[in-house]
Amino acid sequence: MASASTDIVSASVQAPNPTGVAERYALALLGVVDDLRQKEAGAADRIGGDLDRLYAVWREDAGFRAFVADPRLDSGAQRRGAFAILEKAGIGTEVRNLLGVLIMNRRLDQLPAVAASFGALLSERRGQQIAHVNTAHPLSDTQRAQIVARLTEAGFSGVQLKENVDPSLLGGLVVRIGSRLYDNSIKSKLQRLQYAMKGAA
Repeated sequence: MASASTDIVSASVQAPNPTGVAERYALALLGVVDDLRQKEAGAADRIGGDLDRLYAVWREDAGFRAFVADPRLDSGAQRRGAFAILEKAGIGTEVRNLLGVLIMNRRLDQLPAVAASFGALLSERRGQQIAHVNTAHPLSDTQRAQIVARLTEAGFSGVQLKENVDPSLLGGLVVRIGSRLYDNSIKSKLQRLQYAMKGAA
């Protein structure tokens, strides 16, 4: 991680960048959370957890990603397919309602951006900053603590890690927080070596 600080570039792909449309849906869901919090103290955690689980399905299941992005499906087919996934993943009423509205408005393709936007809004409200960490292998508790410590040293506060295992990285890690990307993966190092060798040829 120490050498990763030399590899800062603008944030790129992986997680979708929230758009104005996505943020409006995320704000509406945050309003639902606020209404529920008077009766249910843990509403934000529960709904955020549901959305995180659904986002994880989208991220890890190529079939579901294709389904969400397919503009040819009518709302009935989208509703049947999406609600079957929700049932299987044990997703609650609020996120189910969000999906219903997205489908009704022909905005299902915005689901990943809405999830990212909601997570960012919730973290901002809690004074947290989300660090998206991609690694070739699952992190240990020691590695998590080291990453949080390094990011804190770099000036980030209230850091919360969102982890994703990506075997194509081969080794090392990629950390995205705010507009910064720290890329210390073996895959990236090999690519830089290839570019250098091509330039020298």
